[in-house]
Amino acid sequence: MHKATVKDRDISGKTALVRVDFNVPLKEGRIEDDTRIRASLPTIEYLLERDCRVILCAHLGRPDGKIVPELSLAPCADRLRQSLSESLGREARVEFVDDCIGEKVAEKAEEIAAGEVLLLENTRFYCAETSKNQDEMLEFAEKLAAPAELFVNDAFGACHRNHASTYGVTRYLSPCVAGLLVEKEIEQLSRILAAPQEGFVVVLGGAKVEDKIGVIKALLPKCEKMLIGGAMSWAFFKAKGREVGLSLCEPESVEAAEDVLASMGSDLEKLVLPVDVYMQNVAGDHQIEHVAADAIKPGWDALDIGEQTRRSYAAIVLEAATVFWNGPMGKFEDKPFDGGTLAVAKAMGECPGFNVVGGGDSVSAVTHMKVAEAIDHISTGGGASLEFLEDGSLSAVEALDDN
Repeated sequence: MHKATVKDRDISGKTALVRVDFNVPLKEGRIEDDTRIRASLPTIEYLLERDCRVILCAHLGRPDGKIVPELSLAPCADRLRQSLSESLGREARVEFVDDCIGEKVAEKAEEIAAGEVLLLENTRFYCAETSKNQDEMLEFAEKLAAPAELFVNDAFGACHRNHASTYGVTRYLSPCVAGLLVEKEIEQLSRILAAPQEGFVVVLGGAKVEDKIGVIKALLPKCEKMLIGGAMSWAFFKAKGREVGLSLCEPESVEAAEDVLASMGSDLEKLVLPVDVYMQNVAGDHQIEHVAADAIKPGWDALDIGEQTRRSYAAIVLEAATVFWNGPMGKFEDKPFDGGTLAVAKAMGECPGFNVVGGGDSVSAVTHMKVAEAIDHISTGGGASLEFLEDGSLSAVEALDDN
């Protein structure tokens, strides 16, 4: 870790603005998965133990600069209070304010004492948080930073975004350091980047090749094998001139697949595509068939990797010395098309090598298969982890103080 962390600076007794990742799934105002909240606890506790006044900021969903009550962080304050109290073994004081800048925030920030926490409202209720207008973004960042003396970035899942709360505030606060979660993520993903080629396996799934073309080009030369699943596969099939029927296959993904096939030379020998699939007759009676990968029919939708591919991918993962997995192997949210993803998840849990999982559906799969505890590292940031693996850097991390 070449950047300073909370452990590298004297932060005792100071007011810390801490960017956390509370972008949690909500349903009818209830938090369905609090993994990201619990992941923030070590850094918050570290600050509280040093008598810091802790001001937390975060985003939730995409309100597009509007106040959307359903995307309020208020439920996160309640869950954080409960989790922090359980972890500390005492009642934790966690206050919430329904804004993130301005006089109301300044007053609340003055009210909290050393060893207490204030959670601000969703930063994305302001369009300036994500504005591409530098002056507008920095003006908002200055207001966000106003109540604090130092900045701690512990929102790994947002570290690839040059937003006001991750990047802009570093212009107005000092020191600017990484939290314990960001430190852990960088250390674990750096092990992936440094892995020897022999026994290094990458598993990539999901819908869009264009979202992962950077990591494909970066890791294909470094790994021994790269296994492709999900709708990304259909883009590669179409780029090779195969029939894909009505399978999800956006033009941008096909163009990205064509780019990979045209530019990666001999490394393409390491790119492994499914040999069989499960497809559904969506233009007719919706029956499901298991066929070879080159037998997808017009009017049919390929929705998961097939049995032979599942066995092959699982066997490769089980033999890996290092394995990184991001993205589902099929339409994971719909049974029976979750089978390919669950097969890979099971293999990840049984793999004796160093294994890392990133991305929402991949994490859900290892949790569903009850193998999460066997995974060496589960990343809290799917997109951020992919971007880091492209070149070993993230813009919001680079904006922090050097160690």
